[in-house]
Amino acid sequence: MIAWINFIIMILSSLLCCLLYIKSVQPVALEKKIGEKAYKRCTIYHFIAGILMLAIIVTQFIYFFFPLPINFPRFFPWDYWISVLVAIGILIPSLILMIKGVQDAGKETMRPSKEQTLYGGIYKKIRHPQALGEVWLWWIVPFLLNSPFLALYSLIAIPIFYLFCVFEEKDLEYRYGQAYIDYKKQTGMFFPKRKR
Repeated sequence: MIAWINFIIMILSSLLCCLLYIKSVQPVALEKKIGEKAYKRCTIYHFIAGILMLAIIVTQFIYFFFPLPINFPRFFPWDYWISVLVAIGILIPSLILMIKGVQDAGKETMRPSKEQTLYGGIYKKIRHPQALGEVWLWWIVPFLLNSPFLALYSLIAIPIFYLFCVFEEKDLEYRYGQAYIDYKKQTGMFFPKRKR
C-alpha cells in the first residue's frame, strides 16, 4: 500500500512540478492578464516547482525501501560502484552547466524581472544551459539507489524540461520581440550551432 501511495505522489509531484514550472516561465503572458504582479507570482510558481522537485527526490528514496510489487528488476545487473560512477559522471557536467547558466543569468534565475536584458556568457552559445544541466540531475538519485525502475521513470524529465524551454521561449519572444527571434537564429536551443 505504501509503495502505491508513494508512486502516486511521485507522479502527481512530477505533473504539478511541470505545470507550475511552465507557468513560472511565462511572466509576460501572465502580465497581460493580471498586470505587474505577474512577475512576483511567477517567482512563487518557480519556488513551489522547486519544492515539488525535492518531493520527487524524497519519493525516490521512499521507493528504494517500498518498491512497487511488480515484476521489474530491483537493482541494476552490475556492481554498485558502477552506478556510483555513472551518477558522478552525470553530476559533474550537469552542475558545471547549471552553475555557469546561473552565473550568467543572475537574479533572473529565481526571480523574473521586467527590466532584464538578454543574457551573455554561455547564453551566447546555447539558450538553455540551466535546463540542459538540470534535466540530467533526475538520474543522480536513481543511480545512487541502483534502481533501474527509477532511472526509467526519470525519462519523464526529458519531455518536461523540453516543454519548459518551449513555453519559456514563447514568453521571451513576447518580452524581447525581434531581438529574441534573431538570437534564436544564432544560437542552438541546447547545443551550439555550427558556424556555416
